[in-house]
Amino acid sequence: MTERTSPSPTLTTDPATAPPRRPLRQLLAASVGNAVEWFDWYAYTFLATYIAGQVFPKGADNSLVPLLSTFAVFAVGFFMRPVGGLLMGAVADRRGRRAALTVTILLMGGSSLLVGITPTYASAGVLAPVALVLARLLQGLSVGGEFAASTTFLVESAGPGRRGLFSSFQYVSTSIGQLLASGIAWLLVRTLGDGQMDSWGWRIPFVVGALLSLVGFWIRQGAHETHDAAPAQRPGLFDALRKHPRQSLLICGITAGGTLAYYTWTSYLPTYAELNTGIDKSDALLVGTVSLGFFALLQPLGGLLSDRFGRKPLLLFFGLGFALLSVPLLHALTGSVASLLLVQCAGMVLLTGFTSISAAVNAEVFPARVRAAGIGFPYSLTVALFGGTAPYMGTWFKESGHSGLFPWYVAALCLVSSVVYLRLPESSHRELDR
Repeated sequence: MTERTSPSPTLTTDPATAPPRRPLRQLLAASVGNAVEWFDWYAYTFLATYIAGQVFPKGADNSLVPLLSTFAVFAVGFFMRPVGGLLMGAVADRRGRRAALTVTILLMGGSSLLVGITPTYASAGVLAPVALVLARLLQGLSVGGEFAASTTFLVESAGPGRRGLFSSFQYVSTSIGQLLASGIAWLLVRTLGDGQMDSWGWRIPFVVGALLSLVGFWIRQGAHETHDAAPAQRPGLFDALRKHPRQSLLICGITAGGTLAYYTWTSYLPTYAELNTGIDKSDALLVGTVSLGFFALLQPLGGLLSDRFGRKPLLLFFGLGFALLSVPLLHALTGSVASLLLVQCAGMVLLTGFTSISAAVNAEVFPARVRAAGIGFPYSLTVALFGGTAPYMGTWFKESGHSGLFPWYVAALCLVSSVVYLRLPESSHRELDR
């Protein structure tokens, strides 16, 4: 009679760093806060024309007004997001992910309220654009820090074999925030007259955003901390860059093609179609909204596929897909609603190979000690250089008489990222460093 052997003892995990037992609460804490962050961010984009008329009047005699207007656009988009990624990432690594998530959502709520109560130039003079610039700088700081903190928080909250799925909710919530912002802006424009929108209607979404930030703050307070660094192990501000330069460059290579494709397909494509095919603006915006909803639904599917088959197949599906199809897809635009919808949705399918798992891929590159700051700065810097400039590059190619080169620019950068993906070790089934 064969003696039964007892099962091998299982390894115990430190409860402070183990995946939390309430994964849905963790998802909600990250996703609701992230959606609120991006609602506030995109509300400014959709209502910028109304804000400009009140805060940056064309007839202003003070030469500081146009200067401050330009500074607001560039400082927020190309400076504060990387700074936010570095600073808030350092807070997440030193004080915990939840602490950083609390700071980012309070920053966004406060800056949103500041936009909502910004005085007009007629009533406060140059103080009005100064207040608006300050609000946008704080928003840029918050958005840059939000990705660093929520990326690490989401992935570290996932149980075994679920990091890709949890990662996908980064862009689900981002898309929901963008859709809410566009929907509320559209509803206000349709409901209120131009006079009311100009005088006070444009302020409503920012006050709503501030109130939603309080809801997100309350939900995040009940979340489980996923990283608790001992005082002696807390990293310095630049430890990730100094001690892990290769990983920092790797984040840049992973992100470059993805961020250019993302901003091209989700933000710039309606404008690109207007400039190059003459499609009606309202039709282009409608297609953009429908395709964004389709894109949000695709994200969990991409995350699940990566957990099953690995990260590299999806990344290469995205990178090589855009390298081969960017040019024919953008050249297929004819000015009809059907062609724009087909092109945008086809691009969304390819894009999902990157967006659904970028949080997981980035988090798997760095050790837990410097994960948030390690991701935050190089990611936000790459987004600023390639994603934030996508509309400018597309317009520049058009104005220089070479609009046909923009699709090649997208294809070339995605090909560069594909080379990085080819050399990237598969990490989907590797245990995450905690």
